[in-house]
Amino acid sequence: MGDFNLALVIVAIVVCVLVFIFNLYLLVNYQHPDDANQAYFPKFVVVLGLSVAAISILMLPADVANRQACRHAIYNGACNLTLPMKDLWLAIYIIDAILVFFVIPFAMFYYEGDMDNVWKRMKSALLWVITTAIVCALVLGILYGLVGKVDFTVRHLSSSTEPFPSTWGLTRGQQCVGSGARQCSAYSASASSETTWTMRTTFPEYVVALATIAGSVLFTIFGGVGIACLPLGLIFSFIRRPKAVITRSQYIKEATELSKKARELKKAADALHQEERSGSKGRKWRKNVKAVEKELLLLEEDVKALEEMYPQGEKAEASWAMTVLGYLAKLVLGVLGLIVSVAWIAHIVIYLLIDPPISAFLNEIFIKLDDVWGLLGTAAFAFFCFYLLLAVIAGAMMLGLKLVFITIHPMKWGATLMNSFLFNVGLILLCSISVIQFCATAFAYYAQATAAQEIFGHTLQSLRGIKYLYKYNVFQIGFIVLAGLTFVYYSAFGWRRKKPSGRFQLST
Repeated sequence: MGDFNLALVIVAIVVCVLVFIFNLYLLVNYQHPDDANQAYFPKFVVVLGLSVAAISILMLPADVANRQACRHAIYNGACNLTLPMKDLWLAIYIIDAILVFFVIPFAMFYYEGDMDNVWKRMKSALLWVITTAIVCALVLGILYGLVGKVDFTVRHLSSSTEPFPSTWGLTRGQQCVGSGARQCSAYSASASSETTWTMRTTFPEYVVALATIAGSVLFTIFGGVGIACLPLGLIFSFIRRPKAVITRSQYIKEATELSKKARELKKAADALHQEERSGSKGRKWRKNVKAVEKELLLLEEDVKALEEMYPQGEKAEASWAMTVLGYLAKLVLGVLGLIVSVAWIAHIVIYLLIDPPISAFLNEIFIKLDDVWGLLGTAAFAFFCFYLLLAVIAGAMMLGLKLVFITIHPMKWGATLMNSFLFNVGLILLCSISVIQFCATAFAYYAQATAAQEIFGHTLQSLRGIKYLYKYNVFQIGFIVLAGLTFVYYSAFGWRRKKPSGRFQLST
């Protein structure tokens, strides 16, 4: 057992280092050239946030492996010598909550500050964060004082004292020892034996629970939409791909149209900038800013598509070949993603929504993969969890393009500003808590007897005022409904080519 724990610690340290290096690589390659050699604090927050999110998801497979360390021990208390996973869970999610509600907002306010003076920007950002901290502290304190308790439903069983029998004689009709025993079996006990055992939860667990609820709302909306649009978007991108290189005259015609639209967007942006200087930043102004951002994103996509259809330079043929291979890769990834999405939806229906479950499904697959090779089931489990996070980002992008009141923050290779980075990191961190809770529930058979089950299974689902959301599967049902509606929408309209939106106009 000691060797197993040592190996687990070494693997955990190596994985953490690799996660940090990979996130640093993402930051360097995705950052906008304007942010090069500056904005070091937001960059540090981005790398730290992405690392915490990735490690939090990888902790559930580590929790399962940690449980197996004392499974074959021959003495009591062996599990006390394993890694303190419950303390690690609470620590990682307290850090998660601090980053989401305090550090990332401060970094965004500081980065987007209009003042040239660094201290004034820090002062403005601190005022916003302190105000947010006071409000959050008051809300958490009041809620914890009033309803920060867990209500466990238990059965009160009792039995009279009986001499040790020579034969047990237990049957389905007689489940207690001796004729005078009463209610010693939960199966034969009356309904009146049920009672509620109430105790106050710890404050860190309550903070994790409320953060999970906030993340579950976003996860249900964005994840439900994203689990359908992520694979279908890749597949339909292949269907709408350019079939051949266009002629020079066609290129000039399309480029002229795009330049006209670009001039209209620049004119609209200048007008909005003038309104901002005059101080008239109302609701319509913010609505118009978001409209310009979305039109600019669509324009950039049109420019990229035009460059794909008419490659130029000495390596034009090689560029076209890479474009074709890229769309083939999207098709393959889309088909694989569609299989994973269907597997997720099927698992939720047959294991979570149907009572009793028809089958353990993915739980059994992970266990069989573990039997083949120790880390194979763990790797598959981690992949399914990470896939949900990718679905959240895809859903946020899709709804951001369709709904005016949702701000879009696209992640682009070599062209991502720090505010978009920070927004997506905050979204990932907030939803990562819900992803872990969702996976701990969906894979309860695979992750049984773990510290995550204790926190996210028993305590969270018994919290006063919150337990009904989980008792009636509100989030799972909402996830399935949104996924189904998105599948129908994409199947009906996703394969069509995007039509030009005409002249761009702002609301007056």
